Amino acid sequence: MGPPRRTRSDSFKDFVLDQLSAMPDLTGRAMFGGYGLYHRERFFAIIHKGRLFFKTHDLTQPLYRSRGMQPFRPSARHTLARYDEVPLDILEDARDLATWARHAAIPPSAQLLLPFTGAQGDSLSFGDLSVMVGTETSYPS
Repeated sequence: MGPPRRTRSDSFKDFVLDQLSAMPDLTGRAMFGGYGLYHRERFFAIIHKGRLFFKTHDLTQPLYRSRGMQPFRPSARHTLARYDEVPLDILEDARDLATWARHAAIPPSAQLLLPFTGAQGDSLSFGDLSVMVGTETSYPS
């Protein structure tokens, strides 16, 4: 028997892990027919069928939904409403992806829970949120 055959899903998983390589204490394991990502002991992401989903909450979910992203549906009958697909442009930029990953890995109790808008009344971005909660260069404990 030769080495295991690599599939497209494995290539996508490898790409995501490479994009998140600067994130400390990142681990993963097979689950849901896909792959789950953990920051330390906190489960925050699912890789499934060539797509990446991050854990969301009341503050972060509107950022995903405003970009037309949908929740994780492992089957036609099941939906994990608090895991939303990561937009392609974010996925392709390692720095942006790391920012979004940090916000998925931070417990909601550590996030600012007030409705803020940008300087021009624009919607809040993860960059704004990073500055407000002081996570632009550090990871939560």
